[in-house]
Order: sequence, then structure tokens, then C-alpha cells
Amino acid sequence: MPITTTSAPLAAVLDAMTTEGAPELTEHLENGALKCYACGHRCLINEGKRGICKVRFNEGGHLRVPTKYVAALACDPTEKKPFFHVMPGSDTLTFGMLGCDLHCAYCQNWLTSQALRDDSAGTSPTIVSPERLVTMAKAYGASMVGSSYNEPLITAEWAVDVFRKARSEGFKTAFISNGNATPQVLDYLRPWTDCYKIDLKSMNDKNYRQLGGVVGNILDTVKMVYERGFWEEIVTLVIPGFNDSAEELRRAAEFIASVSPDIPWHVTAFHQDYRMTENSNTTAKQLVRACEIGREAGLRYVYAGNLPGKVGRWENTYCPSCDALLVERYGYLILRISHPANGCYNQWGVPGMWREHPRNLVNVRVCGVIRRQRSFPTRGRRIPPASCRVVFQLSPSLM
Repeated sequence: MPITTTSAPLAAVLDAMTTEGAPELTEHLENGALKCYACGHRCLINEGKRGICKVRFNEGGHLRVPTKYVAALACDPTEKKPFFHVMPGSDTLTFGMLGCDLHCAYCQNWLTSQALRDDSAGTSPTIVSPERLVTMAKAYGASMVGSSYNEPLITAEWAVDVFRKARSEGFKTAFISNGNATPQVLDYLRPWTDCYKIDLKSMNDKNYRQLGGVVGNILDTVKMVYERGFWEEIVTLVIPGFNDSAEELRRAAEFIASVSPDIPWHVTAFHQDYRMTENSNTTAKQLVRACEIGREAGLRYVYAGNLPGKVGRWENTYCPSCDALLVERYGYLILRISHPANGCYNQWGVPGMWREHPRNLVNVRVCGVIRRQRSFPTRGRRIPPASCRVVFQLSPSLM
């Protein structure tokens, strides 16, 4: 799909904000051609041409890739990514660029992801440095820095630049991705990336090809991410009439469980968006059914998302042995965290990246053992602090 006439000026702007692609992700071929390994398409890019993502291109036999700008930036709950087993109650500074290697008709981030394919999409990039982003993460009290909004695989070099600085300042780092990866890009990311979220959009290859991908690539990525030691969580947006059959959901759950029953699986509610306006919105009943399928398949941690307060226990984390409540949630809000001392479970035995919250801890009793709980009394309801639940734009002073 060529760049449209309307998007051509934006492409020119973005082309000026590029750098040399990582050697680990580039193969030089005859006649100045290149092969790019940033995503599962493994594009063969001839001189003067672009990859499927539109933002990686061949200029004089050199791979040019995006750098030093953001098109979306927010600091909000880590649970929103979603990571439910990563520092519950923390916040993540999340940045994104423009472009994607897929073209999902229901994309909720289409303004950034489809910027060079759709004339109605697009947002202005803002120049920024890794140092400035990390300074902002500190200022807003974030614990993690993540790359999202567009597909971060196609801007992997920029993510590594930011993550390298973030890691040196004590932050955890995260990729929020569609999972259309390669061994090369995962090896390139791993030294600087702690967490990896994958969208498992369907188990049907025909469905994936409608979105511009191949299901086999995604399933391979699920296995490769786990094997490389990233903390991995998987999301399936349950879309009525597209991927919501019991058979398909069971296949997804069984596949994830075959990699590890400890990988959290988030089944989330679809709402009509972008070009997919004919399918019905997902109901709470449908999400609960999907969660039950996940548990029947052997997954220990299954969560329902996007319908807070409507899905019962499926927003919370429980001990898989004794069913004790460990983390109580309402949507992205943490209502209670029970910290173990001893007994039948502990949060460091429940897989994930946990941490102590020293503030506002009170004793509670769980499974007959005194635990510690983080609570935030506010008008009779416990909610986490609104330290940086904000979406913002960079002002010139922050560039």
C-alpha cells in the first residue's frame, strides 16, 4: 500500500527524523538492497523503497529508521498496558511513534499506527531526547518506561535508546506489542527490556491475514519471548463474530498453557472503533465465559478487562493454591494488595515482577496469616494515588 498524497508531507517530516538502523536488524544484499528484521515481515527493501511499516526505508543502501520523537505520550497505570503481574499500583511513562506493520480495522490507536496509510490518521511528531523522557518519568513518579501506541517493533532502535537511559536510572522497561517479531529483534531488545505484552488477536490464520499478519509468526513470538526470559503477558481482544467462538478461545488458551500455565492471559472487551463498526460490543458474560475457558485449559492467571466492576473475580489476582485474594482491582485501580509473610503462598512465588509498597500498610488476615495491605483511604474507598494518571503533550521547554 503506497503512501498517500496527503500523508506524503508527513512522511517527509518523519524521514528527516531518522538514523542508521541497527546492524543486528539489517542484512545487506546485492545491488544495494536490504533485508530488515525488525518485524515478522522481514521486508526486502530495494534502494529508494520502504518496508511494509512505511517508516523504515532504504536510502543509498543504508537502512534508515525513526529516532528522537514521540507522537503519543502518557503516564498512567501499569495495569492499563496491561501488566497485572508487574509492580501493581505503579505507573508507566509510555511513549509511541508513528506507523505499524499491521492494519487492524478495529485499531484503537489508529491515529498513530495508520498515520502513513490513512489520510484521516496522523498526529504531529514532537522532537525529544531519551534523557528528557526519563526526566519526565521521574517527575511524574513512574516506575517503568514503556513503548506502545504504534507498533514498537518497527521503532526498536529508538526504544532501545530510551530504555538504555531508563535502565541506568533504575526504571523497569516494557514493550507493548502486536507480537509480530523475529529472533533477531528479540535478541536486540532483551538486554534492555524487562516486560513484553503480546496481542494474540486470533488463532485463525485467515483472520490474521485480514489484519496484515500471519498467525504462525505471533505464536512463534509467544514462545521466543518466554524462552528469552522477558516477563510476558498476553492479551486477546474478544470480538464478537471475529474471534469469540469457544473453540477458538480454547485453542488460544491451550496454546498459551503449553508454553507456560503461568503466563497471564487478559481477555478484553471490544468496542466499535475505526473501521470495525458492524460487530457488537463485547458483553461481560462473554468475557467471563472466555476466562472460564482459560482456567479450564490450565492457565493459572486469567483476567477480564475493559469492563470494570462487571466481571466479578476476574479482575483480581488469587493464589492458585489456596485461592486467597492477593491483588484486588477495579479496572486499572488497585483496591488492595495483600503482602505475604509466610504460609501457603507468597507473591514472589506467584510469577511476575513484584515490589514492596512501604506506604500506608496495615495488617490484614489472609489464609489465617497476618499480611500487609496497601490502602489509600479516600471518602471510604481505597484507591491508588493519582500520582501521574495524565496524558500530556511536550511543550517546547521539554524538548
